[in-house]
Amino acid sequence: MPGAGDWVGTSRCSCSLCVFASRHDVLLSIGRRPRLADLYAEVEQVRGDSFRADWRITDLIRHAEQCGAPDLGVVCPDDGPEFTALTKQVRAALKKKPRKEPELARRAGRTLCDGCTAHG
Repeated sequence: MPGAGDWVGTSRCSCSLCVFASRHDVLLSIGRRPRLADLYAEVEQVRGDSFRADWRITDLIRHAEQCGAPDLGVVCPDDGPEFTALTKQVRAALKKKPRKEPELARRAGRTLCDGCTAHG
């Protein structure tokens, strides 16, 4: 069971890459499920919308790579048939016209970490 005996875990029980999670928890999820994070980034890029109003998943992925993510503990491999099916479903949906026009709602000037220069 993912997370069993993992004392490094997240601060709350939620879905992977939950929009309600703290920055620490999202960075932890990006490290634990990098293929899922990349799929979110693909959706973000195609649709032009943000993961959250104040964070783009692409910025969070770059932050995790350049500034370091929290200690991952348990890593959940995304290499099974379920993830492959999910990827196909998401890519098929991205070929359809969006139900609404995406609007970026990011707050200007928000940084991911104090003193970090990796995100410009």
